[in-house]
Amino acid sequence: MSQFKKIGWIALGAGCVATAIYFSRNAEMPSVERVNMMDSIAATQYLPPDTSLLAHAPQAALIRYGRSLVTNTRKLLGPEGEVAQISNRLNCQSCHLEGGAKATPYSANFLGVAANYPLFRERSGNWETIQYRINDCMVRSMNGKPLDTAGQEMKALVAYILWVGKDVPSKTKPISATIEQLPYLQRAADTLKGKAVFIAKCQLCHGVNGSGGYSVDSTLYYPPLWGPGSYNTAAGMYRLSRLAGFVKNNMPFGVSHGKSQLSDEECWDVAAYINSRPRPHVDFPNDWPDISKKAIDHPFGPYSDSFSEQQHKYGPFEPIAIERKKKRH
Repeated sequence: MSQFKKIGWIALGAGCVATAIYFSRNAEMPSVERVNMMDSIAATQYLPPDTSLLAHAPQAALIRYGRSLVTNTRKLLGPEGEVAQISNRLNCQSCHLEGGAKATPYSANFLGVAANYPLFRERSGNWETIQYRINDCMVRSMNGKPLDTAGQEMKALVAYILWVGKDVPSKTKPISATIEQLPYLQRAADTLKGKAVFIAKCQLCHGVNGSGGYSVDSTLYYPPLWGPGSYNTAAGMYRLSRLAGFVKNNMPFGVSHGKSQLSDEECWDVAAYINSRPRPHVDFPNDWPDISKKAIDHPFGPYSDSFSEQQHKYGPFEPIAIERKKKRH
């Protein structure tokens, strides 16, 4: 297993888990809101299994197939898919980087799935299985059709996700499996400022029209950020907080927590620009059955407050959060 190394983190111990304390003087010190996975800035950093040991794992072939479905979703299940034609031009690893195994903080990896599912989620108002969650991504982020829950592809994806998280204790969510909640801006996110950020930092890979494509040497695939090949309006990334937090710690490609190239403000603005662009629109009328629990930045009503869809999409979000806090008390 590769040794855990991360500027700004002290690793104590060995094996699959390192107890880590954020202390970097060079990185921006996190606010209370920024450290959203625990009340303390002390956290536990888990590592994915060593892929060299996969050959000895039970169901090794199925796990390998699951990984290939994550890394090459577009090729296998996309519009010209070799296995089926049921998804868009994204790969699962477009959001879950490095096959869902990127181990740096706030990288939205798969390490917390096996430890926490079945999981109750307010969006559905149900206890969700891993299979349910995968298909939720298929119809939202992948703008496609659900997989047969008894089919080989679903079995392979579940096997791979369970393998990635096999060393994480039950009911533990590693910080690497989360997306950072950035502090709210004191204004609405600005699409014009966001366009400038996109041109400076994103356009080189994702293209002028956000359609993505391959790198010059064809080794990297850059996903479409909008248009018919991208995620639809029901996807988690269509919420500004999710996209902004993801960008902060993972984009441009190759950055990680503590080494961001963008300020919080730039992340909010570029997220607003990306999500202002055309993309497939899909209605999920049964989402958020308890509207009082609806995410602050979910851009479609009805709401349990008096704020507009425009403000719920672009902000400012703090007045909404303050009103909700008052209602709870």
